[in-house]
Amino acid sequence: INIVISLSAAATNCQGKATDAPPNPIPAAQVAPAPVPAPAPAGAVQKFRLTPHDLQILEGTDTLLRCEVSARAGKVQWTKDGFALGFSAVIPGFPRYSVLVDMKQGAYNLQIKNATLEDDAEYQCQVGPAAGNPAIRANAKLSIVAAPSSIVIEGYARNAKVEVEERQNLTLHCIAENANPAAEILWFQNELPVSMVPIVTVNQTAPKRFTTSSTLHLQPRSEDDYKDFSCEARHKALPPDVPMRAQVQLSVLYPPGAPFFEGYSQGETLHRGQEVQFACRSRGGNPPAQLTWYRNGVAITSPQRTSGRLSENIYKFTATAADNGANLVCEAKNLLATSPLRAELNLTVLYAPKDVYLSGATQSKVGDTVQLSCVTAPSNPPARISWSMNGRPLANSTYKTTSSSDGGWVSSSNITMNIDSQSRTFIAVCHALNTELTQNVVGSHTVNVLYPPSQPLLTGFNDGDILISGSILKLQCSSAGGNPAPTLQWYKNDKRLNAPAKLVDSKITSELSLLVNASDNNAIYKCEVQNAAIDIPLFATKTLGVHFPPETVKISVVPRNLVPGIRAKLICDSSSSNPPAKISWWKDGIPVEGLNLANKPGLWGGSVSTLEMFVNITQDLDGIIYTCQSHNEVLQRSVHETISLDILYPPKFEGSQASSFVGVEGAPFHVELVASGNPMAISYTWTKDGLPISSNSLSGQRLISDGPRLNISRLSRNDAGVYVCEALNSQGIALLEIQVAVEYAPTITAVSEGRSFKAGEPAVLACHIQARPLEAAHVRWSRDGYDLGSRTIFSFENGTALLQIARVERSDIGNFTCIVDNQRGAPAAQNVLLVVQTAPEIDHTPGFTRYAARLGVRAQLICRALASPQPSFIWRRHGKDLKMQRRNKFKSVERQVDVLNYESALVIENTSTDDYGQYECVVRNALGQASTTLDFSKPSRPDTPLQLRVGNVSDTGVELNWSPGFDGGMQTYFRLRMKQHGEDKYKYVDAKPGNLNVSLDGLKPGATYYFSVMAANEAGGSKFMPDIKLTLSKGSQPHSAEYTEKDELPNVMIIGITSAAMVLLVLNAALVAWFVIRRQNKSQSEAEPSNDDVYSKDDNQSVYKLPITALQADVQKKAAASTYLVENVDIIQSTSYPPKYQESSMCTPPYPLCNPDFTRTLPNPKRHSQRNSATGMIDGMPMRSKDDHMLISNGLYIPSPSPASSLVIKGSYISSPSPAPPADGSYFNMSDKYMSYPPVVS
Repeated sequence: INIVISLSAAATNCQGKATDAPPNPIPAAQVAPAPVPAPAPAGAVQKFRLTPHDLQILEGTDTLLRCEVSARAGKVQWTKDGFALGFSAVIPGFPRYSVLVDMKQGAYNLQIKNATLEDDAEYQCQVGPAAGNPAIRANAKLSIVAAPSSIVIEGYARNAKVEVEERQNLTLHCIAENANPAAEILWFQNELPVSMVPIVTVNQTAPKRFTTSSTLHLQPRSEDDYKDFSCEARHKALPPDVPMRAQVQLSVLYPPGAPFFEGYSQGETLHRGQEVQFACRSRGGNPPAQLTWYRNGVAITSPQRTSGRLSENIYKFTATAADNGANLVCEAKNLLATSPLRAELNLTVLYAPKDVYLSGATQSKVGDTVQLSCVTAPSNPPARISWSMNGRPLANSTYKTTSSSDGGWVSSSNITMNIDSQSRTFIAVCHALNTELTQNVVGSHTVNVLYPPSQPLLTGFNDGDILISGSILKLQCSSAGGNPAPTLQWYKNDKRLNAPAKLVDSKITSELSLLVNASDNNAIYKCEVQNAAIDIPLFATKTLGVHFPPETVKISVVPRNLVPGIRAKLICDSSSSNPPAKISWWKDGIPVEGLNLANKPGLWGGSVSTLEMFVNITQDLDGIIYTCQSHNEVLQRSVHETISLDILYPPKFEGSQASSFVGVEGAPFHVELVASGNPMAISYTWTKDGLPISSNSLSGQRLISDGPRLNISRLSRNDAGVYVCEALNSQGIALLEIQVAVEYAPTITAVSEGRSFKAGEPAVLACHIQARPLEAAHVRWSRDGYDLGSRTIFSFENGTALLQIARVERSDIGNFTCIVDNQRGAPAAQNVLLVVQTAPEIDHTPGFTRYAARLGVRAQLICRALASPQPSFIWRRHGKDLKMQRRNKFKSVERQVDVLNYESALVIENTSTDDYGQYECVVRNALGQASTTLDFSKPSRPDTPLQLRVGNVSDTGVELNWSPGFDGGMQTYFRLRMKQHGEDKYKYVDAKPGNLNVSLDGLKPGATYYFSVMAANEAGGSKFMPDIKLTLSKGSQPHSAEYTEKDELPNVMIIGITSAAMVLLVLNAALVAWFVIRRQNKSQSEAEPSNDDVYSKDDNQSVYKLPITALQADVQKKAAASTYLVENVDIIQSTSYPPKYQESSMCTPPYPLCNPDFTRTLPNPKRHSQRNSATGMIDGMPMRSKDDHMLISNGLYIPSPSPASSLVIKGSYISSPSPAPPADGSYFNMSDKYMSYPPVVS
């Protein structure tokens, strides 16, 4: 059987001859459908020129089944195990199969890619019948050869070590899996085939997959230890040079061999000090033998090493006498040994005695007999002893040997000698000899012969001489002869003294140097000489006489504690003196007479003197110093002692201490008092109003007493008052009162209010003040633009500041400010309103003259007036007073805004078209009346802001604020435009909803900018205000601002627009009249009429239709800057109106009749979703909404819940010229940073 590894470039024909492969075979992907048969030569019959033959190939390789037909007439197809593969070159369902067709050669070869076991089948090349041509077929068997996927010895990893005891059964089971055909398994032992026959089984585990099992039974012996056993798979798909093999190594467990010694033989002798090395070895054994040394039954630790199956333990030591007769044992064992294997030996060690020990008398007198003894240390064999004296051998000695408990033998010998006078010293020598080792040990012993010394001689002092204390005296003592050399010792009154002695030529001498003192008077100095030849020492003595002064003076006081009013006795005692001393008293350097002088015997033969003195004790004597002096007149030396009188008295505060203290409220306050007394251990107690002040610093209280100190951490005006400090010691008590005053910043407790004055009468304004200190100079009145000097008179009395105006006028109405500053804290200021009775004056600002609301909602018109006394309000329309009833169309609510301002709110229920128009508000009081007209209309675009102002300015930033105009009845938003001087295009910044200011940063220092602002609501936008020209500061150069435009349009255009507006106004009036007549003819339930300028209903969606008008310049199609700025974008009206509205200026608090459900604009669907069913209010929403929406994209963003709400750019739609604002409601500012305000909360 041939194994096909790969396809060759040549093919084999039926006769086995190689033929060239067909030229240019057609790939399967290029052949579809099957080719139309070429016409056969006339008379030819189709037949096979080359038939497929059986093949064996490796799994995963490619193969080609060849089939060539000559004179083909029918169609050609292949079958697999009888299943037709079809006539197409690309075989459906068999992606790895294809037919390679060569029409010229008649070749229809079947190609199989990446063959698998599924391709193992019988294939047939079929040529269908045709006219005159029968069908022909040719079969071929394709066999797929698959190598085993793995081979393992079951239960063991590859190259695992298998432990087994000797002669135990071991089974190795080898498995080769997933081969086709089944693999053959061979066993090897160390690369050699095993002689045993294994048991082999073959199982088919899957279609065309076979597993071969081979089992080998072993009974290992010790010689099989470390041997490798492997099984190898043999298969035609496996290369012979790369075998598939699994292998294990046997580890046969068996006991070790008997131990044996190397390096020593039994009976061999050792010498003490010899370095010895014994090796104990054992061969074989698995695991290796564990070798252990024992010396006299005790285990010895020594290193062990193993090489292969040879174990070795070496015992190294230095031989000593203790090793003589020692028993050494070596044991070998492992896990398989039932009992240890032993080898033993006994040691013999030879050694000489280390030393000899001599004993006996070391000294003796002439004629005495002396006995000496010599004993050796242990020796093996025993040592022999001999004696010698002064170099001559001695023969009259004894000798004996005894066994030692430490091993070896001990030898001993005694000898007796007679002492004569021939020598001062005798030396006896003992010799100990070990005959085996020829080592001789020698010891010696000395005997001294004793002689007495001569009588000592003492010089340096003559009897009867007198010494002076502090002088130096030298005494000498000497003695000659004596053996051994004598010792010399000094004594003072039998007390041993240390003094060096020296021996020269058998004569000993010593000198004693003394610093004479009082203790030497009548002292006996003795020199004593002695050696071993005499039992009683020889000695000589001297008795000294010394004059000395007193050393100390002691003063005592009776009684011990001195208090004023008693008589005390001072006693002075002088220490011993020879001759007696004279005592005297001194007070502060002045002599004082003493009493009862007495002398009595003292130490060292001197005299002790005493002198007394009496003193009457007063407090003034505290600290007075008394001195006692003792004087030796012979020596002209004296000593003295002083005493300071300690007089006990109660505490006393110093008279110079202040008793009044001043502090500032809010500041810390400290007072410290000083009291003197004896004893100085004084305790202090502080009280205020009879209550003690805590001394615990950890209590957290403001007032803390700390001994003589009073600490107040933060002074309060309530802390003012009298404090008492009490000082106490063991002798009495003292009290001191102090006054604490607290100064504090001013506060204005009350001002005159609630009173109005008639014009021409005098008025007095009062300001009541609390402060300390408080004087008229601390108070002043102020009012901007008012001549206080000529119009007012100021007075101050009892904490009240009065401002008098002789004749009040209408122009005096306003606030006068009372200002108090006493430099003790922050100044206090409060406005005092001067009210002058006046006729009503109505507020005509746009916020109170124009109002707007949608149809069907509740609206309110507010009329505000300044008046005093309180006015009444009357609402009129078409010259008639409006009826104000609770269920009527109109209601009014009046309230007082402040002392001078009053307002009335006209509430219009369910606004209709008829309600639009003008309303008259009449305000009356006792002094007159005033009236004004309020316009009420539909919502419209807002008016241009009234004024643009410059706030804070820096080198790189500016704050701009403005006043709003009429808001058109809807929530108003503001957009700021800006450009730098020299630029053509504006940039735009949107203010946060509800804000009337914008802060810009990131500007260029020193540059000139133009700014303007416009307003917009859902109905549209206003014009921009005239530009403000602002030049930023740079360094020390200040900024400057000015208006640069007076009008945005030329005068001619203004006249034209005004004329057109008048025409449109006339047309509008006609249309309104027509609509009013038409409305009157319809029922109340009909829908509101359509009007292009107002509202229309379209698909149930409220749409606010306004003409599309441009407010600014053309749109520039360019990307926006990194900041949130819109460049040159036109803002137009929204095409959609929201279904609900936020509050307009017509509905402000606190009018309860104003229903916010019908007056709000622009509700936030997240923020305004919680509605109170009882009140109709949206919970938590203020009356005037501060929505968080903003201006976005290319125009003005008008918040609306309707998705139809959008912005239309001038003429066309431009997508996202500016980045959309973040989802959290943040803004970009001029420096590419986020400028956030509270976002919408979901």
